[in-house]
Amino acid sequence: MRRLSFLLVVLALAAADVHAQIDSTLFGSLDYRLVGPFRGGRASGVAGIAGDPLTYYQGVTGGGVWRTRDGGGSWENISDGYFGGSIGSVAVAPSDPNVIYVGGGEKSLRGNVSPGWGMWKSEDAGRSWRSLGFEGGQHIPRMVVHPRDEDVVWAAVLGHAFGPNAERGVFKSTDGGETWEHVLFVNEDAGAFELEIDPTNPRILYASTWNVRRGPYSFSSGGPGSAIWKSTDGGDTWTDISDAPGFPEGIWGISAVSISPADPDRIYALVENEDGGLFRSDDAGASWRRVSADRNLRQRAWYFTRLGADSQDPDKVWVLNVQLWVSTDGGRNFESVRTPHGDHHDIWIAPEDGNRIVIAD
Repeated sequence: MRRLSFLLVVLALAAADVHAQIDSTLFGSLDYRLVGPFRGGRASGVAGIAGDPLTYYQGVTGGGVWRTRDGGGSWENISDGYFGGSIGSVAVAPSDPNVIYVGGGEKSLRGNVSPGWGMWKSEDAGRSWRSLGFEGGQHIPRMVVHPRDEDVVWAAVLGHAFGPNAERGVFKSTDGGETWEHVLFVNEDAGAFELEIDPTNPRILYASTWNVRRGPYSFSSGGPGSAIWKSTDGGDTWTDISDAPGFPEGIWGISAVSISPADPDRIYALVENEDGGLFRSDDAGASWRRVSADRNLRQRAWYFTRLGADSQDPDKVWVLNVQLWVSTDGGRNFESVRTPHGDHHDIWIAPEDGNRIVIAD
């Protein structure tokens, strides 16, 4: 042991002596440049614009917000200089595509998860941004904008991943983010994960809350406060519909909801539970039935759990997981769709064309 310690000391002294003999002026005219590999990390949020097949936005983990104006052929960063870091959600106002809302903090709570820098808004299509606060929210998985009023916006705030906090749940603003009302709060351990608005009736919204805790060497998904909620007054009040007929009993974990724009009474829900799976309602959430127990749709539920109902066909629904899955018979059967990469985290479907889809993976 003494000989090993002595050897380490000798090596350290030799390295220090070599470093001291290097003439730093020899490298004064050199510049570093990236030579690869040219590969990004996870893309956690995507959004497009109705009627514009070339413009899309993506939020990535550790890289801010990016935009393409040529259908994905090239991308530019539009958040540098204002904010960066991990992004949880991107929402473009349907009534004015110049208005963009961004929520920081990725929603995939890996062991190396990173929080965001609150909430941001642009009114000039991403040329400039201003902060809307919510630094304490840390993870904002979803933002929804009123279809006819860009100043009315809702935010699903998940909160701290590693501990309890009060700044979590669903928040609503009617003045473009200047002020916010905390319209849904369950407890300090359960934050809001999903948020969906009925495109035909913006008074109707669905949300999911998730009791989750990431630890340095542990992870817990499920517990008091994990539920699916419905509002019929624009998000001012909420009703827990997790005990509706057909939903599973017992402890819930993460869940996601998607409304069919082609038939707003058709709701799809993906639920993490011992008897979980994909559930479907044909009466606007009053009752449910499990249409698929396929484990492929809900493996690593805490890492995925996203749905996308087709904008034209109520029987067509997309489920995001390691693979990308699609059903054309109301969720009873699924087939895998090949994509350039696995691990799918978000989806945006053009309201006027169900074949125009953007996927984040």
